[in-house]
Amino acid sequence: MDIVSIILWIVLGAVAGWIAHVITGRGGGLITNILVGIVGAVIGGFLLGLIGLGPATGFNLYSLLVAVVGAVVLLVILGLIKR
Repeated sequence: MDIVSIILWIVLGAVAGWIAHVITGRGGGLITNILVGIVGAVIGGFLLGLIGLGPATGFNLYSLLVAVVGAVVLLVILGLIKR
């Protein structure tokens, strides 16, 4: 994995985490959004794989959508646990 790929993962994670924060009202700063977005990408890929949708590859709109779905799921679950 080269440095450009790592930077793209960070950017995608930040954007996905921020969008999930806006949707759920949960989340926080830049570092939190990056972590939520990256973990959300993994969760989203797993969940969408379970229902038969293809894997998200590359830096594109589908990858962002998968990451946002996973990040929203992550934030909702964390919100339920904190209650």
